[in-house]
Amino acid sequence: MYASAAEQWLGSEYVIDVEVFDRLLLAILPPEHIYAVGGRVRDEIRAQHGQVKLALKDADYVVTGLPLADLVAALTPHGRVDQVGANFSVIKFTREGDTVDIALPRREYSTGSGHRDFHIESGPEVPLVADLARRDFRMNMLARSLATGEVVDPYGGVADILARRIDILSAQTFLEDPLRMLRACQFAARFEYTLTSATQAAMHDAHAWIRSVSAQRVGDEFSKLLQLATRPSIGFEYMRSTRLLSCIWPELEEGVGMEQNEWHAYDVYRHNLETLDAMPRRDVITRLAALLHDVGKPRVKDGPHFYRHEIVGAEIADDMLRRLALSNETISSTVHLIRQHMYSVDSSQSDAAIRRFIKRIGPEHIDRLFALRVADICGSGLPKRSGENEAFEARVAAELRREPAVSVADLAVNGQDVLAAFIQAGEPPSFRGDRRVGVVLHDLLEIILENPSENTREVLSQYLHTLVRRPRSKQRSVAR
Repeated sequence: MYASAAEQWLGSEYVIDVEVFDRLLLAILPPEHIYAVGGRVRDEIRAQHGQVKLALKDADYVVTGLPLADLVAALTPHGRVDQVGANFSVIKFTREGDTVDIALPRREYSTGSGHRDFHIESGPEVPLVADLARRDFRMNMLARSLATGEVVDPYGGVADILARRIDILSAQTFLEDPLRMLRACQFAARFEYTLTSATQAAMHDAHAWIRSVSAQRVGDEFSKLLQLATRPSIGFEYMRSTRLLSCIWPELEEGVGMEQNEWHAYDVYRHNLETLDAMPRRDVITRLAALLHDVGKPRVKDGPHFYRHEIVGAEIADDMLRRLALSNETISSTVHLIRQHMYSVDSSQSDAAIRRFIKRIGPEHIDRLFALRVADICGSGLPKRSGENEAFEARVAAELRREPAVSVADLAVNGQDVLAAFIQAGEPPSFRGDRRVGVVLHDLLEIILENPSENTREVLSQYLHTLVRRPRSKQRSVAR
């Protein structure tokens, strides 16, 4: 599991049964004052026109003409009511484990030139159209009456959906919340919509404000883009053309125009994007690895060669990912895949070499690394040259089925056995171990990688007898 809320939410197939909430609200509130708003209405319209299969994961409501106290009083007997910000009149309403947002209409007034200089007014006196106007894009400035089903569309949101475009009401929208610029890119990629020229121009003008957004929010938006879009490259291209990418990940732009060798049809930048698009959705780790697998190439280019680019790239990617405040698991796994993506598939490798490959990669990373190789080949823009990768994968799969020992935890002896052997060899009974214990365990693993059949307690105990009696000057380092 990933750490952020966005990553956890996106990883599930869970959807909210909005009809349950619809029926409840219609029963306990004045029906003519209840509206579904925002993304739910947008996606309902998209589904009606065959753009998406409807599966709602959130449900937002606006209740007009009702004081906050009355709304709270009506909801309280039917579920948990949590008010979010006294000034916003937003309620988190939870019933049987599902939570929806129910709010009073609100409007915003600019009080200065900064993107946080706004006064917010909410309450029954604020008209619904004012509430819709403060939202990010016209396609989201929609409401639907629960009582009649009528769509309230004062700003042309339905027309934008039908035209498959993303437009803004005002350039001010990106100063109100600069994260909206990334949301525009994310939506463009997810829905395969076009950003209007006005939207792109406003993003270009406001791009530097993205630096004011927290790393967590930026990272969550990247996670949504990578996991939900079939072709996330669309979003990254909009980021590049509007200069957002230069503020967040300038390292990725270093590959623009950098030609490669005869095995690639594209420059480094486009190859990274093509590899990203070739990677299946949902797994943010493999998609990040695909996007960044060759990010080190511009730093090491030597004619047609890019020696050690996987090592340099892993270091660069580690820094890039930490700037997005992603989870440690996401960062470490992605960096590991980048570092290892240049593995050899030489058919002359011994079975022991295959086991060492499994040890180096880790069984839990094998499938992801193979998926990265497939995407890398697809992203080259050229036909696949041979079946050597498939043959290598088959050998690895066959070895994994034999469940070989590939870590010290798989050995038939453990650290306590090594301690006992050292004491038997002359260390005092109080000996609790030093670095030599790890050295011996790793030496035993090397033996077993060569000869898996010797992974028995009896055989390894014999090796132990010899290894613990080596002079200290001949003890090898654990680091290999």
